[in-house]
Amino acid sequence: MIMMRAGSGLRIILLLGALGFCFSTTVSAQLPQATPPPPGPPRSIQIPAVAEKTLANGLRVIVIQRTNTPLVSAEVIIRNGAEVDPPHLAGLAHLTASLLTLGTRTRTATQIAEEIEALGGTQASGALWDASTASVGVMSSKITPAVEILADVVQHPTFSKEELERLRQQYIDYVNVQLGEPGSIASFAAYRVLFGDAPYGHAVGGMPDSLKHIRRSDVIRLHGELYRPNNAILIFGGDIEPGDAFRLAEKYFGDWRPAAVSTRSAARFPQPPTHRRRVLVIDKPDAAQAAVVLVHSGIKRRDPDYFRALVANSVLDGYSGRLNQEIRIKRGLSYGAGSGLEALRSGGSFLASAQTRNDAGAQVADLLLREVDRLAKESVAQDELIPRKAVLVGNFARELEQINGLVSDVGFYALLGIPLDETNRFVNNVQRISADDIRTFVASRLRASEASIVLVGNAKEFLPQLRKQFKGVEVIPIADLDLNSASLRKQRTRANRIRKK
Repeated sequence: MIMMRAGSGLRIILLLGALGFCFSTTVSAQLPQATPPPPGPPRSIQIPAVAEKTLANGLRVIVIQRTNTPLVSAEVIIRNGAEVDPPHLAGLAHLTASLLTLGTRTRTATQIAEEIEALGGTQASGALWDASTASVGVMSSKITPAVEILADVVQHPTFSKEELERLRQQYIDYVNVQLGEPGSIASFAAYRVLFGDAPYGHAVGGMPDSLKHIRRSDVIRLHGELYRPNNAILIFGGDIEPGDAFRLAEKYFGDWRPAAVSTRSAARFPQPPTHRRRVLVIDKPDAAQAAVVLVHSGIKRRDPDYFRALVANSVLDGYSGRLNQEIRIKRGLSYGAGSGLEALRSGGSFLASAQTRNDAGAQVADLLLREVDRLAKESVAQDELIPRKAVLVGNFARELEQINGLVSDVGFYALLGIPLDETNRFVNNVQRISADDIRTFVASRLRASEASIVLVGNAKEFLPQLRKQFKGVEVIPIADLDLNSASLRKQRTRANRIRKK
């Protein structure tokens, strides 16, 4: 159609271009595929020596001086995050942290944004599992006013009603979009299957129902309880002398009043109740595709098997990982399949997932289980293991290229009580993992027979085959799904039950 509308000269050019493209494509298709060269030997990582000091109010201050670029990142880490959300107020910690930069006693949200912009800097705040954070990043010559703003937003937020309502609605809108996607629904449900009503079971950002119930008084109370210097870490990284960083910390955080108790109890963290497999189907008849998630209990970050788990996951994950090779490349059943290991302070999870045609849902569930089981029974060949380790090392090194990545890395170690020079041992810790280490770990701690399966999609397309493969398949219609509850089912009222009869 384009060629018919063009002039004769343009038609010739387009025709020649098209013929040239076809010719080059044909030739390329006939040439043998080149084998990529093997990865080079890994290079060790060496971060600068870390200096630290604890202020009189209990604030731990850490400084990583790196002078190759004139940048400084400063981050305040609160030692608690979404795991301390009350059961009926999922999303409270994340909402509280996100509101920090939206107004203080002396600055409006607009003024904060304008002052950071005038410094040529960036700011961020939020909460995940185990931690809430606020950070700034600027040129080293602008670090003093940036730290003054950081101290202000952490210690003196006003949590105005207007900003709270605006942010709440943004979060509700975002979650509602996610709840229309099978993949998101499957992930939310998988964590409930694994953790139930225990911490790590709910979504970090909450659900629409829980977000609607959060009051301003809840936000103020959580901030007053958690945001205290003896429950916090302040980290500086970049082109700054340790002595200068300590003086800034004393000047802007020295008057921060400590709490009577320095940390929250972790007593609410039971292990996942059982390893009993569940096969859960969430029937969403309008779903164009089925989302399939395999979920298994994971490990804590400080577990001695952490690096065995990390390398095992790398064999499965990524474009060249086994899951994508088997499900996408060999069979064309998905645009992508992968896995993830989440190792936290008090527990963890392992998820493998893919989206596929509704009629292929049961087949993909079987493939996910089969690949995990194969890791437990067969040793990984060296020509496969070496590149998967190289991916881990390369991704880790890339994260450390920017100073905020280094600050986050060291901050995570400080949060969990891991030696701060752990970064320097990362490469060796990965390289020492053998094929036997992987097989032993998966066989003992990631058994496919104990993994649960969650499928979200048009159930009539895959349910008959799924029931042939698994016993005790549970089915929840999407209208009855309640992601705020470990049961995952809405509680029917007595009147509704009577009408059903």
